[in-house]
Amino acid sequence: MAYTDYQKALKIAEKTYKTCVAKGNYPYLPVLEDMLSHEKPGFQIRLGLVDIPIELIAGTYTAGRTNAFSRDFMPLLDSDTEFAYKWSQLYDSLTADGQRDPIIAFEYMNRYYVVEGNKRVSVQKFLDAASVEGIVTRIIPPRTDAKDNRIYYEFLDFYTVTKINYVLMSSEGFYEKLLHYIHTDADAPFSEEEAQTFKFIFNTFRKEYEDKGGRKLRSTIGDALLTYIGIFGYDEVKSKTSQEIRKDIVKIWSELLMIADDKPFSVITDPSDDPQKLSLAKLLPGGNTPLKVAFVHYKEPDISGWSYCHELGKDHIDKIFGDRISTKSVYTYDSSEIEILENLIEEGYRVIFTTTPVLSGISLKCAVLHPDIIILNCSLNTAFRHLRTYYLRIYEAKFIVGAIAGILTQSNRIGYIADYPIFGMPASVNAFSLGVKLVNPRASIYLDWSTLKDNDPLSRITANGVDIVSNRDITAPVQESREFGLYGLSEESRYNIAMPVWNWGIMYESLIRSVLRGTWKNAEDGNHGLNYYWGMSSGAIDVIFSQRIPSGTRQLIWILMNQIRSGTFCPFSSEIFDQNGIKRNEDAHVMSPEEIVNINWLTDNIIGSIPETDALDEGCRELIEQLGVNLNRGEKL
Repeated sequence: MAYTDYQKALKIAEKTYKTCVAKGNYPYLPVLEDMLSHEKPGFQIRLGLVDIPIELIAGTYTAGRTNAFSRDFMPLLDSDTEFAYKWSQLYDSLTADGQRDPIIAFEYMNRYYVVEGNKRVSVQKFLDAASVEGIVTRIIPPRTDAKDNRIYYEFLDFYTVTKINYVLMSSEGFYEKLLHYIHTDADAPFSEEEAQTFKFIFNTFRKEYEDKGGRKLRSTIGDALLTYIGIFGYDEVKSKTSQEIRKDIVKIWSELLMIADDKPFSVITDPSDDPQKLSLAKLLPGGNTPLKVAFVHYKEPDISGWSYCHELGKDHIDKIFGDRISTKSVYTYDSSEIEILENLIEEGYRVIFTTTPVLSGISLKCAVLHPDIIILNCSLNTAFRHLRTYYLRIYEAKFIVGAIAGILTQSNRIGYIADYPIFGMPASVNAFSLGVKLVNPRASIYLDWSTLKDNDPLSRITANGVDIVSNRDITAPVQESREFGLYGLSEESRYNIAMPVWNWGIMYESLIRSVLRGTWKNAEDGNHGLNYYWGMSSGAIDVIFSQRIPSGTRQLIWILMNQIRSGTFCPFSSEIFDQNGIKRNEDAHVMSPEEIVNINWLTDNIIGSIPETDALDEGCRELIEQLGVNLNRGEKL
């Protein structure tokens, strides 16, 4: 029996060998010693006895026996050799008694390379075993800026807490997000019960995912599981049966296809870019029935400038569309309260805008459960198949305001108070600094953050002698202060100079109009998500000025604004260096919206840094966990 199985394994090996050769790939086992000879030396940690996932055993440590195996660890030597005899004996032993002796291996970059026990691994792979026991030493490479190195260091942090070694992720931040989902108490160790629960969920999900066709996708099981848990919530997932998980995978299959795509979403930068279409009959129950549109805020507009600004957008569409639509606004302080959306759907609302990234979780889950409802979430740097997102290119206005500040400053010291260190915020700060540099290369920007613990940012930056400050753009009705937008400081008073304007009503009008005209569709074809990301060209972003600005300065600013509106100029189209002297953009290269949104560095004329999460107020942690700029990428700002 073992001899017959050896011949089967040999045929698999020969096929693998020929396929590799035909594609120009190395047909034998990778050799870790050879790989490390081209790398800087790292350091080693003895992990002891470890359950090694069989699929993560990638090769051998030395070149001694590498030619005896094809790249998939199947045996290549003839069936009448001593090697074949020993392989067959080992096959009989393992099938009768199981593994008795652990293999010895090195782990490097989350892959395992065998020092002793290559034939045992070969047999176990042939038997389709899930794992083998091994005594493992980890080789940790030096930190670099390479993506796989940064992801590996995130894995090391994840492993330190959980001791889970079988989850692979393909993107930065995924390990941290998964840990947040499955282990909410950061001060307590990951328990054995937690480990067993997660392993059961992982294996159950994996089986159903692969049965559906997941093996053919380029994303990892870890990527897919993270998406699944993110939609349904870990507490809910823990109570599901395999049959329920299978049904869930069918519902979110388009999301899983999307994360496996090289370009998972399309950015709609202008109202004319959206070609979608949906029969209005699918949305409206009757021909003359008004379209019911709801707005869901996180915090009341009376105390939140952000919610208030979106309410102005709602007021705009009420005036524009009259009795053709019926609108309603609700608010919540609980980002997990999906019932608020379910109730709106039950009341007949067919278009729902959730106006903050904090509500993206319940928005996505509800969109999956109700694919006939149009749900949009106001957020950046997220891509979902079922849920469209929308935001405004505020960095264009920040560039204009920065140019004004650069012209008007007398001290060449300008303050900038930012709020949340989330995706898009570094782009805004940098755009402001580039506007300053365009007209005044001698000026410096002193950056501080309003969301730091026990911090008075205005006092801190004014101590540096700044005479102009860029502060928040929008204020709630109850907030009476001149400390918004761009304002000057004098011994007697503070005076407003200019302010970026977020005109959400322009975007809401265009989106609602597309629904009423029947030029919208829920994306039932293709695997791409859609992100609306409009700027000054749409009229949704603008800048208002004080009469204090000299006429010559106003003329220059109008020229810059018209160039941005027409698309002939982008603030991020010059040679740009960061604080560490690293060139981040070549002269004349126009950075794409995706590149700009993902900026996590600061330009060389900024004095300050992006804060770590631990330094921030507790009240903003929820937003940071979803959209926080990840600084653990091999460099320190």
